[in-house]
Amino acid sequence: MAFTTPTPALATPSRCTADFSLIPISSQSPSFSQQIADVQRLIQQTGLKFMMHSTGTTIEGPWDQVVAVIGWAHTLVHQGGIPRIQTDIRITTRTDKVQPMEGNVASVERILAAT
Repeated sequence: MAFTTPTPALATPSRCTADFSLIPISSQSPSFSQQIADVQRLIQQTGLKFMMHSTGTTIEGPWDQVVAVIGWAHTLVHQGGIPRIQTDIRITTRTDKVQPMEGNVASVERILAAT
């Protein structure tokens, strides 16, 4: 089946923040630290804003670039010998204002500080 653009053509959102976590399946080792380090180096090379956390990475930028980086991360981990990967992805977009990923945390921290 061929991929068809909807009519009328829709564009992807201009910017997004994505939180993703690669989950190796069929790995012989319970440790995934080396692959995570490889992915972090890959993301650093892109110039996009990102933040690693204990269970994944948050990355911010143009939709097409963010999604491409997640795909590249899959390829990189496959090249490292992991035959199967499942990825959890949450993507957020806003049309009412520009809010960097730090802004989401700052909003909650302001509320906590006021109480």
